[in-house]
Amino acid sequence: MAAAPIVDAEYLKEIEKARRDLRALISSKNCAPIMLRLAWHDAGTYDAATNTGGPDGSIRNEVEYKHAANSGLKIAIDLCEEIKARRPKITYADLYQLAGVVAVEVTGGPTVDFVPGRKDSSSSPEEGRLPDAKQGPPHLRVVFYRMGLTDKDIVALSGGHTLGRAHPERSGFEGPWTKEPLKFDNSYFVELLKEDSEGLLKLPTDKALVEDPLFCPYVELYAKDEEAFFRDYAESHKKLSELGFAPPSSCFKLAVKNSTVLAQGAVGVAVAATVVILSYFYELNRRIK
Repeated sequence: MAAAPIVDAEYLKEIEKARRDLRALISSKNCAPIMLRLAWHDAGTYDAATNTGGPDGSIRNEVEYKHAANSGLKIAIDLCEEIKARRPKITYADLYQLAGVVAVEVTGGPTVDFVPGRKDSSSSPEEGRLPDAKQGPPHLRVVFYRMGLTDKDIVALSGGHTLGRAHPERSGFEGPWTKEPLKFDNSYFVELLKEDSEGLLKLPTDKALVEDPLFCPYVELYAKDEEAFFRDYAESHKKLSELGFAPPSSCFKLAVKNSTVLAQGAVGVAVAATVVILSYFYELNRRIK
């Protein structure tokens, strides 16, 4: 495991530059779905019991991106390499998670809070930690509970399938989950509840969300209330992107410093405004007399 990056003001500037680079790249290449998948698959190997895996950039290792569940993700890794070359200060771990956040944002989804400072890892976890689309509710719970996530997280994150489509050469399945696979909305859940969504994909793991009595209420809620879905998705995505990651104290200090500067600025404006108002009334009163 490499050392954690020093998250100072300069690093944060590079993060914002990378964010802009990613917006341009994802918009021009229409690659939001695969960027989101890259972020998820790098983070989704986390094991809370052993504190191994997780969002540490290890998916760039050949041994890991060649795992069956990661088929096709070398495309996203290579796209990110273009930005990494321009922003070498940023860790792969931060870059991949930022790519997932931006992918959701540029396709109309919720804003996901992003905190930088992840370490890169040169070692990869064993194969088999990611979800198998051919399985049902028990399998989903085993995989996500291992990460430390909940039933609500499982359903909310599944809503990310509103983006993209399955490719037979990668997963054995073919087709999009929604009618607009480059738009982040709640249509994944709307389609799940339809008995017949002609031409749209429903994997065994998708059907499991409707069939399971604990998953289904969330599906029904998100199908009728997109705001609720966006709120819960943003929360669950942040949790996934920070599994096993403790944000560096420098981030907190910078946030406090920035908040203090903003607060001092606000106080200064308020004082100045008060002085102007009092001066006006003083002058008005003097004239009247």
